[in-house]
Amino acid sequence: MEATAESGNLAGVRHIILILSGKGGVGKSTISTELALALRHVGKKVGILDVDLCGPSIPRMLRAQGRAVHQCDSGWVPVFVDQEQSVCLMSVGFLLEKPDEAVVWRGPKKNALIKQFVSDVAWGQLDYLVVDTPPGTSDEHMAALDALRPYSPLGAVVVTTPQAVSVGDVRRELTFCRKTGLRVIGIVENMSGFVCPHCTECTNVFSRGGGEELAKHAGVPFLGSVPLDPELTRCLEEGRDFMQEFPQSPAFHALSAIAQKILKETPAQLS
Repeated sequence: MEATAESGNLAGVRHIILILSGKGGVGKSTISTELALALRHVGKKVGILDVDLCGPSIPRMLRAQGRAVHQCDSGWVPVFVDQEQSVCLMSVGFLLEKPDEAVVWRGPKKNALIKQFVSDVAWGQLDYLVVDTPPGTSDEHMAALDALRPYSPLGAVVVTTPQAVSVGDVRRELTFCRKTGLRVIGIVENMSGFVCPHCTECTNVFSRGGGEELAKHAGVPFLGSVPLDPELTRCLEEGRDFMQEFPQSPAFHALSAIAQKILKETPAQLS
């Protein structure tokens, strides 16, 4: 009976994509959020599963903090973040009594909640389910993989920043993907340069090209580079739709191009 219920709640999800990185602070939640919005703007229905249990930031990025999770016959109803109900979200952030409450849990309790998010959330009909993960290759990643693998083919978007230290850690994430049999859709280089808010010129603050070089070395696709943009940061902090408000930004064009590459890859690679 349990397997039938789990299969039922994911039966309407066409493609599941994990957002991974071996390094913290590279912007996985940013990429997860903006990728979901970019896919929405081309007519896709998208869900976001936030399994970063100790740092659930996506509810704030989508202006969904403080929203309640309701029950239906099939389980938990994810929180819809727009009137059209084209983007929905499930996060431990909705289950905390206070926004700044710390999640101090050991592995088994984390694993149980992730499994419950997968089996007991009524996702409905979705084109994409984007899974935002914490950094590393720890319990949360294995629990998410174990829970999701039986129901849909998986793919991973691996996020890095240009610096050599970050690229080195992300290389380990690629090893994790190979060991677990998780297909790598491609690598995204985030924070690749800084877009001036006055002249929109892009300056390479950290460096550039580390993610692309890593993709060539690993033999996986390079999806693109996303520059730092103060407007993107402001939109994330205020829960606004950057993809709708700033279509002239270089970051918009980079994120849109990444979404288009994923759209082209998923029919062949993940169907």
